[in-house]
Amino acid sequence: MRSLTLQLKRLVKVRNLNQNYRSTDLLSAFGFLTPAMVLAILFIVLPIALAFTYAFTDYYLLKPQDKQFIGLENFARMMSDEVLIKSFFNTLQFVLLVVPLQLSMALGLALIVNKKIKGGSFFRTAYFSPAVLSLVVISILWTVMLNPTSGLINQILFNLGLSKQPFLASPSQAMLTIVFISAWSGCGYQMMIFFAGLKNIDSQLYEAADIDGANALQKFWYITLPSLKPITMFLVITTTIQAFKLIVQPMVMTGGGPDYSTLTLLQYIYEYGFRHRNIGYASAITLMFTIFLVVLSIGIKKLFKEERAA
Repeated sequence: MRSLTLQLKRLVKVRNLNQNYRSTDLLSAFGFLTPAMVLAILFIVLPIALAFTYAFTDYYLLKPQDKQFIGLENFARMMSDEVLIKSFFNTLQFVLLVVPLQLSMALGLALIVNKKIKGGSFFRTAYFSPAVLSLVVISILWTVMLNPTSGLINQILFNLGLSKQPFLASPSQAMLTIVFISAWSGCGYQMMIFFAGLKNIDSQLYEAADIDGANALQKFWYITLPSLKPITMFLVITTTIQAFKLIVQPMVMTGGGPDYSTLTLLQYIYEYGFRHRNIGYASAITLMFTIFLVVLSIGIKKLFKEERAA
């Protein structure tokens, strides 16, 4: 009887200790989460709530006291805003061009650095280095090199006997130039992810393919690409979303011109919100753009799940 009583006391003591530990862990967890939660509320939740509120008003930044509720007028205005529609299609054109180009460049570079060659670590660093540079710095450097008269690129073309090109000054070439520069500057990040995926492919698959007499193209098509499918779908999702948020390159290199040929949706929102001070209309565009990105993300993720199920 006495031993049973001692066991019960020990159980009660252990239970109290566990409860104290759980309480301490809970307080510690909230302590670590509080700074992140405060920042998230201030810079994510609150701006989203304010943007949703301002989207239904005529809020003018220099006269905040005159703000009035106007219902769906801002959204109706968007349907007839030709510059807004052009900026959306410019952004869509950029996404459709840069995503396949950037991922193709990244995969090609990953295949190169995956080879056991002398100086492989140097090439990995060199290919990745543009991804860690500031986009503003990259944009300024390329703007100087692409100068129609004194730029390095046109000087090289002239020395090769070719005619100089307007590049950023041409409505037909400006967006294509920004696409190439964006793909070049960002492919290093995707290259490292592809490189990690290539390292995880079982070498026995390639050995079996060699025994069967498969050539390099067949091994790439039937072994490498299927093995990289989950990574590829992840990169398609992230690269697409990032591409829709294009603003730095056209803002620094062309200012959205010439003839609005490189004006993007985010740049248009910035122009209306901070230069024209029309916060209400800019918030309405931001709200619709956010909904579009959410729907797009859900669609790509659904496609990704269907691909994995197949």
